[in-house]
Amino acid sequence: MRIQRVKPRVEQKEDRAPVDLTLIDGLLKKYQNLKGNLIPILQGTQDVYGYLPKEAFQHIHQATGIELNELYGVATFYAQFRLTPAGKHIVKMCHGTACHVQSVTAITDEILDTLQIKDGETTKDGLFTVETVACLGCCSLAPVMMIGEETYGKLTPKQAVKIIREIRRSENN
Repeated sequence: MRIQRVKPRVEQKEDRAPVDLTLIDGLLKKYQNLKGNLIPILQGTQDVYGYLPKEAFQHIHQATGIELNELYGVATFYAQFRLTPAGKHIVKMCHGTACHVQSVTAITDEILDTLQIKDGETTKDGLFTVETVACLGCCSLAPVMMIGEETYGKLTPKQAVKIIREIRRSENN
């Protein structure tokens, strides 16, 4: 089974706060002349902002001399990088073989329907982003999902939705 990574097109709002690029100046200085610095710079930038803002690419280019096409090429090649802000809670749905045969597709569909989003999208309130992943390495717990660092196994669609609703309820209190 082939997992297709969906990158939703998210229009940038004009009223969003400007990105403070000085937050990555220390990172850029640390890696400026080191060989193989591209991925650590992108990882560090994403750690600071939660994603890779468009403005950061130009700032990184100016500070390091790494070409913009190379920056974007690496950022779009590796699944670990985001070009749009993610939700506070990232829900990773395992679609590996063990989970697939245990009907994880039905669970994923139920979660997406409940959150009213598509795979790879973020809820309007910015609380959840759902991602389909190839394998979480928890095959004995199939079907599995991870939310942040917490792993939930042996799921049914109802259990998965209940977990999502409990997280939402705790966030709204």
